[in-house]
Amino acid sequence: MVSAAEQLASNLNFSAFAKAEELKKRIWFTLGALIVYRVGTYVPLPGIDPAALAQAFNQAQTGLLGMFNMFAGGAVGRMAIFALGIMPYISASIIIQLLTTVVPRLEQLKKEGEQGRKMINQYTRYATVVLATFQAYGIAVGLEGAGNIVTDPGWFFKFTTVVTLVGGTMFLMWLGEQITARGVGNGISLIIFSGIVAGIPQAFTGMLELGRQGALSTTIILGVIVLAVVVIAFIVYMERAQRRLLIQYPKRQVGNRVFQGESSHLPLKLNTSGVIPPIFASSLLLVPATLTSFSAGQGPGWIQTVTALLGHGQPLFMVVYAGLIIFFAFFYTAIVFNPADTADNLKKHGGYIPGIRPGDRTAEYIDYVLTRITVIGAVYLVIVCLLPEFLISATAIPFYFGGTSLLIVVSVTMDTVAQIQGHLLAHQYEGLVKKAKLRGRRR
Repeated sequence: MVSAAEQLASNLNFSAFAKAEELKKRIWFTLGALIVYRVGTYVPLPGIDPAALAQAFNQAQTGLLGMFNMFAGGAVGRMAIFALGIMPYISASIIIQLLTTVVPRLEQLKKEGEQGRKMINQYTRYATVVLATFQAYGIAVGLEGAGNIVTDPGWFFKFTTVVTLVGGTMFLMWLGEQITARGVGNGISLIIFSGIVAGIPQAFTGMLELGRQGALSTTIILGVIVLAVVVIAFIVYMERAQRRLLIQYPKRQVGNRVFQGESSHLPLKLNTSGVIPPIFASSLLLVPATLTSFSAGQGPGWIQTVTALLGHGQPLFMVVYAGLIIFFAFFYTAIVFNPADTADNLKKHGGYIPGIRPGDRTAEYIDYVLTRITVIGAVYLVIVCLLPEFLISATAIPFYFGGTSLLIVVSVTMDTVAQIQGHLLAHQYEGLVKKAKLRGRRR
């Protein structure tokens, strides 16, 4: 039998959207914030020669630097005020979350609820400033050593570059928080999403131009398009996949009436961590690339060797990237889902898994199932993120929009659409409640 919520969701249409004034305000705010971000990616740093920068970037845009530029929405290639993007904040979040598992003070703050979460967020902001300062100084030194890119090198250029880039990152962090609170969707994810989507037309046009020039055959171009469609369908299927655990509730007596025990399901997503593992893995891999990409062969030999090995299709890049994705898939799942708390909540409400004793045995069983499906989810993430890398390496297609990009775009789109549907559903419920109150007054 169809539930009331499903009936209500099936009735959502454009007329309901037109009446949802609060939702429209949130959408307009989100679009406005993203436009501000895109404008900032075209505002260059002071003291930079654009022609020399473009020449240096074209020589060093392979490997991680191209991925960094993709996440920054092209701001790296233009060396804009948002060149660092939101990656320092993501790296700081990784560090703080890792420290919460080993530092007792942070672990205690995590258990203190909303107040503890605010303190952890404050520590994350401090760590973001430190990381952004370190990376911005590395970029300033690298730009000065990369030839004639800087018109007036010196300490004043280093100071202005550090202040500008750190300020840009902190502004993006604030902008992402504002989108999350006053807009639709997760602000940080939407900023990364908009940066990736902004490069699709140029990348697609470049691929067609290579086909026109004869550098790529029509078969390869059609194969890339078909592969992208297949990967998108695979991502949608896997992101919606669930492992449902049957939950049984005992019979209960209210007065002289006995109610039959109800059954429900505990849904466990196949990919509980979502798009976080690839983003975290990419952010960690991009930290050394910030310092080495513009060295123009003047850095230590081992740094140049590591940079070369971290290019697209290289074995070191594949192994490290896959290992980090698997690690963060398990790590983030352990953070966001606690089997012991879930088992305690079921026990308090009288629910149990048939054949499993409530309490510790239930927690062990949930953890066992969660571990098994997380293995599948981690393998799925590795396949989606690395398969295009192998194909790009084999066919030499200069098309950066790979598996990680598709995963981020599809996942963020699904999450944002789900939030919009949630707002529409809440608006429908509010309308029903108001009608019910009016009818009650008339009676």
